[in-house]
Amino acid sequence: MAQRTTDDQPKALPPALESMTLLVAAVIVHDKATNRVVLLQRSQNAKFAQGMWDLPVGKSEAGEPITETAVRELYEETGLAVKPEALKVAHIIHGAWGVEAPNGFLTVVFTAHEWTGEPENREPRKHSQVCWVDAAAIPAKFVDTTASALHRYLAGGPEVSLDGWQ
Repeated sequence: MAQRTTDDQPKALPPALESMTLLVAAVIVHDKATNRVVLLQRSQNAKFAQGMWDLPVGKSEAGEPITETAVRELYEETGLAVKPEALKVAHIIHGAWGVEAPNGFLTVVFTAHEWTGEPENREPRKHSQVCWVDAAAIPAKFVDTTASALHRYLAGGPEVSLDGWQ
């Protein structure tokens, strides 16, 4: 039987923060006409994967819909603007653990085929470069999880990947 308060409202459950999975958004900006994608290379000052290539990616803020996270992070990192309704889910990554995510992370990887602006490095402390890369020449030195998502998207393969689970 559920616990009730005196005004017959259910008691709030304690926060589940200890078991929370970090929510992350990544965006594959894919110019289908030229078969290029926007990538960034992490700088030597990055929190992890220094010098490696990655998709524009970032953590969701409290109360922020995941599509807004994708739009915000893409713009903050590359200067490209996309509309939330133009995003399509391309892949889901469920990691058992990660940097700043000891209880795991869930990354929703979106694709965008419509945007405004040209890619620029708007966070030079975090990234050494942001640029278009031919989809047939994705650099090998790439963050594993997002590389897998990108390659699977480009090949039309499975849309969910698990990382670090037994």
